[in-house]
Amino acid sequence: MKNRKYFFIISLVGLISCHNNAEKATDPPAAEGSTEASTPVTVTGVEISNLSDSIELNATSVFLQSSYLKSVAIGYVTAVDARPGEFVPAGKVLFTIETKESKVIGNSITALDSSFRFSGVSHVRSTAPGYVTQLNHQLGDYVQDGEQLAVISDINSFAFLLNLPYELRPYVLNKRSVDLLLPDGVRLSGTIQSVMPTVDSASQTQQLVIKVNAGRSIPQNLIARVRIIKDQRSNAQTLPKSAIMADETQTSFWVMKLIDSVTAVKQPIKKGIELNNKVEILEPRFGKDDRIVVTGNYGLPDTAKVIIEKPE
Repeated sequence: MKNRKYFFIISLVGLISCHNNAEKATDPPAAEGSTEASTPVTVTGVEISNLSDSIELNATSVFLQSSYLKSVAIGYVTAVDARPGEFVPAGKVLFTIETKESKVIGNSITALDSSFRFSGVSHVRSTAPGYVTQLNHQLGDYVQDGEQLAVISDINSFAFLLNLPYELRPYVLNKRSVDLLLPDGVRLSGTIQSVMPTVDSASQTQQLVIKVNAGRSIPQNLIARVRIIKDQRSNAQTLPKSAIMADETQTSFWVMKLIDSVTAVKQPIKKGIELNNKVEILEPRFGKDDRIVVTGNYGLPDTAKVIIEKPE
């Protein structure tokens, strides 16, 4: 009876063991390499566009020349035909001056001798067209000979002065025209007229005189932005800046290119012009169907498994 009991227990253990082995045999084998995780990414293609590498500098509006109107006699200002900020043409009478001798003598001298042609009245005219920027005397003032009466900014001398860093001379001096952007959004085309023969010792900048045909009045000391094109590319292949990876020294650059629907490999590149969010790719030349990882590419190894997601 005891032997039968032991035999029953041993048989039961063997039966359970065989059942467990059968269950293990029916489980599917683990896929080889299933431990490698796939990284979710989004992809893009190269874009063909025109690029220009440019810089912006400040230019200030100025009147390079001014006319200084001065008294031609000692006497009293008996008439003034000028106001600050007024535009006056060349040759306009702005001041009338009567000498003190004329005021004392009056018209009695002409009654004594009709051949004596002395009025004692002098007229001061504007010598160039421009704006009255300074008015020094008014009606009734007593002035000395040679005393300044007014200052007129010569409208023909209006220009913009650009302080150009000396190292940027090669990008500017071989050009005849530049674009200017005024604070109100108006764009003007300017012509480089001359270059000052001196350099500021502190900032190492050289002044350029830029003439513009504005067709309207522009005040002095207005700051405009001058766009200087350093380099231009036509039909350049570009990628978003987020698609470009670099090493710690920023000397080697690459992108992650898909070779199939689930695998991305490291592709070294040579960069060109960078403009806003676009980067020119000089080498290699990608095809229109090539797909480049644009997000999720940070830290990917040379060959990586990826899952392509649609961008939000």
